[in-house]
Amino acid sequence: MPKQDRSVLRRVTLLIGQLGRGGAETQIVLLAQGLHARGIEVHVVLMSKGGPHERTLRDAGIKVHRLGFARRANGAPDLLRCLRGFARLVRILRNVRPQVLHAYLFECRLLGAPAARLAGVPVMVAGWRNSGEPRRRSVLALERAAGWMADHVVANAVAVAEDARTVLKSPAHKLSVIYNGLRPRAFDAAEPQVVDTDLPVVLCVASLTSQKGHSFLLEAAALLRRRSRPCTFVLIGEGPERRCLSELARESGVDARFLGERSDVQPFLARADVVVLPSLWEGMSNAVMEAMAMGRPIVATAVGGTPELLEDRGVLVPARDAGALADGIARVVDDPDLAAALGRAARAWARKNLDVDAMVDQHIELYRRLADTRLRRRAGDGRRA
Repeated sequence: MPKQDRSVLRRVTLLIGQLGRGGAETQIVLLAQGLHARGIEVHVVLMSKGGPHERTLRDAGIKVHRLGFARRANGAPDLLRCLRGFARLVRILRNVRPQVLHAYLFECRLLGAPAARLAGVPVMVAGWRNSGEPRRRSVLALERAAGWMADHVVANAVAVAEDARTVLKSPAHKLSVIYNGLRPRAFDAAEPQVVDTDLPVVLCVASLTSQKGHSFLLEAAALLRRRSRPCTFVLIGEGPERRCLSELARESGVDARFLGERSDVQPFLARADVVVLPSLWEGMSNAVMEAMAMGRPIVATAVGGTPELLEDRGVLVPARDAGALADGIARVVDDPDLAAALGRAARAWARKNLDVDAMVDQHIELYRRLADTRLRRRAGDGRRA
């Protein structure tokens, strides 16, 4: 038999829940496009629905599969559809025969590990993208079981990798850190969006979920108003917390504008006097990265990978502390020279460290190394047999 070329990476499958506008979804699209551009066959598998990124992938010639996972009206998983979805995942993997399955986020990690083993996929990589997320004991046990079955864990920040090591009890050689990437156009200038206000504009781009800490942001807005430093708060994003947050803003008397999901974020970044992310836990925030690329001053909570992004390049405050958040916003609004300096430093660091091509190349290098190791082990097992 001819000797197999161990350096060639031919096929990769990426598994994620859906393709909405979240950070993980954005990064999986960038990775899929980068792999495809380098001649690697890519299949993206979605547990449930598609989303705005699905058309982008299909138009690029990347194959997208839906598994059909669903929940009942009460929010509980539809067991029959989930079992069918898992069987469909195993069947897809057997047909595609990828060298690597990379599963993003919690549910995909849990399903991806056993599916990869049943389908005979040589390498299963678990994507770990949040730090400090609260977990029940039963969930922790499942995480550790899936982590034990995975060949490797990829985190998007050093702090996130440390969280994975603590949760999974994984050895250091089984963990890698690969930063998120930004498209070159993220650094392009944009015409500022017109916002009808005479007040400083504070922008927050985040899904309206409890994780993102919007309630503390609105409390900070009320504090600034009471201190005679009112601002206009522009919130881009959608989610289950919208109604209660809208009511909170109305009761507080603050100028908060909920714009829902938007694809045109750059003009709002160009208009913002301050960009804020008040998350309670986080990974490597795409919203922060995009604000850095636009050279905006940023105030954010010191959670997850955010300190790695903003150390000496932004204002970091404790999570769940509305007073500190208000102080941070006021500090930037009241000092234009500081705001400009922070924006310049953030943009320069982002340009140097958040290159999308570097992100893709690092994944390819990791995939090849893991696939080579698996081949060597199989060859060794064959000789011993």
